[in-house]
Amino acid sequence: MNTKIAFSTASKYYQKGHYTRALETLNSVLDVDTSPKVYALLAKTLLKLGFRQDAAKAYGLAGRQTPMREDYLREAMMLHFDDGNEQEVISIGNQIFPLALKDPDVAFVLAAIFLRRQQKELLGGLKKVLANGGHLKHLLMASKLLTDDLNDDGNWHIVSTLFKKDPANITFRTLYLIFCREISDLASVDVHAAPIMAATAAGKLDYVKLDNPFFHLHWCGDEALNKLAVHDTSPLPTGHANARRKAPHTWSDKIRIGYLSADFWPDHATMKLLQRILELHDKQKFEITLFDHSRIEAQKAVDFDYSTWGKMVDVRNMSDREAAQLIRDHKIDILVDLKGHTKETRVGILNHMAAPLQVSWLGFPGTTINIDLDYMIGDHFVMPDHSKQHFHEKLCRLPETYQPNDPTHRPIPRPTTRAEHGLPEKAFVFASFNGNRKITSQMLDIWCNILRRTKNSVLWLICNGPRAENHLAQRFDERGINRKRVIFTTRIPYHLHMDRQQLADLGLDTFPVNGHTTTSEQLWGGLPVLTVKGTNFASRVSESLLNAIGVPELVTPDLQGYEDLAVELCNNPERVVAFKERLIENRYIKPLFDAERFCHHLETAYTLMVDRAKAGLEPDHIDVPALPARTEPFQKDESDIAAIAAE
Repeated sequence: MNTKIAFSTASKYYQKGHYTRALETLNSVLDVDTSPKVYALLAKTLLKLGFRQDAAKAYGLAGRQTPMREDYLREAMMLHFDDGNEQEVISIGNQIFPLALKDPDVAFVLAAIFLRRQQKELLGGLKKVLANGGHLKHLLMASKLLTDDLNDDGNWHIVSTLFKKDPANITFRTLYLIFCREISDLASVDVHAAPIMAATAAGKLDYVKLDNPFFHLHWCGDEALNKLAVHDTSPLPTGHANARRKAPHTWSDKIRIGYLSADFWPDHATMKLLQRILELHDKQKFEITLFDHSRIEAQKAVDFDYSTWGKMVDVRNMSDREAAQLIRDHKIDILVDLKGHTKETRVGILNHMAAPLQVSWLGFPGTTINIDLDYMIGDHFVMPDHSKQHFHEKLCRLPETYQPNDPTHRPIPRPTTRAEHGLPEKAFVFASFNGNRKITSQMLDIWCNILRRTKNSVLWLICNGPRAENHLAQRFDERGINRKRVIFTTRIPYHLHMDRQQLADLGLDTFPVNGHTTTSEQLWGGLPVLTVKGTNFASRVSESLLNAIGVPELVTPDLQGYEDLAVELCNNPERVVAFKERLIENRYIKPLFDAERFCHHLETAYTLMVDRAKAGLEPDHIDVPALPARTEPFQKDESDIAAIAAE
């Protein structure tokens, strides 16, 4: 057989649409010629005849010859992907991976499979090519590859590219605003958030529904809307929670508490609050297990005996379903999720019937959407009666504050000077140490008003990087505030940060997201914090903390009152001195830093939950009664302890 003539004949049949005759001819050619061009024509012919899998195999045979043909392997890969043959796609993808770094279709296929397999870490190099792809599917896939690092330049490139290509896309606009808030690009936020505000005010809630619940809180203080931010979650099947509660469960004499978190390392903000509570849990009545999905490198960076907190169980490499089964195997009575809709969450584990009682606490300041929960732990300040309708969970309210605080491991501020931190010696120093994403245009304008209305005052402002500092400095310039009156600072080691806070005269809180750990740290160090009465959980946190330390006068009824009181305190510094003295006096007698008292209230809450469940009752709102007020300090001041030791 003259293979050249035969191949030419098959090619002519193919071009004329005579695919069956082309296939017959090619089968005879393949007896003597297995070159790439023959297999490629065979693949195209089989595809025309509807034999997709056979076509994919033929393209694979064409591409794997020497030298390798990426173009043919690409075609094989696309066909296998369309037919759901993931193993074949991965096999070919390993061979032609360099092509994925320049071909958005190949990148899309690999990204789709590795995302399904929860192997997002393998896909970092594909983000850029997808963001520059020509189709909407490429852009949407690029958005799914974003990491949690809002300061990563690669993430910023993707988000800005997506938004520029399709500014009408709700997801892309929302992502763009998240990144703009992180770097305090208030000018861009003002412009590009305007359509969202207008649509929301008109009752069009698409932006709300598609928003990330955590970042949604940073622009919306309306708890009626907060509960609608479902992002990419899905409602649970009807009856799911009831089935979980009624599943067979063996109770024991001890209440078995499981805490679920990615924050189980001492330097994390959550553990700076919670550590002492874990140590104080009554081991005669409670069995504590920590289901841990923390970053290993964070835990290894600290020489620490984690067993003092409870039994540590690693769920890092488990699926949500596997982790839930492990929790059931430990016969946990109450599973407490400490993350909610925040970074590195595994809250989806709760949707696999992990425990008869499931509770949200501490990590996320709002209702946890589309997650199977019975209770959310709060207090009467952050969750007043009229908020009940806006929570998917039943409210379990502790009597004084929902936030635990550690008086044992948190350092007492040591002497330092304003000169060491670049602060003017005789100026009145306002300070904000809250995250930059919490600074809104509204808050910054109020701070500008405060500076204009007060003499010899400065604002001491923490920044997460040069971009945020430049954006904020520009906004202050535009508002006519002299650069010398705004002193920018950076994050510094924790002990040094605790030292420097006392140098300020008055902390200025943010709205609609308050300082949480940040506010309690300032109060611990004796720095008064000014806040405004909030409209949702996230904006009521400082009110809770200020009441628990005994300075409710620092909670103003509205933003105008906030501005006026800041001016009044600056003009009457003796009042600030009195507040500072009261904070130090109250540190070891008021509830805010009384970990022992807090632990008793928390354990009472757990006991009441279990009592209802054992009695076959559905979850209902719980208000925990308070212990009698202390008349003596729960702990001596560190200076007193040092004096006793010296004697």
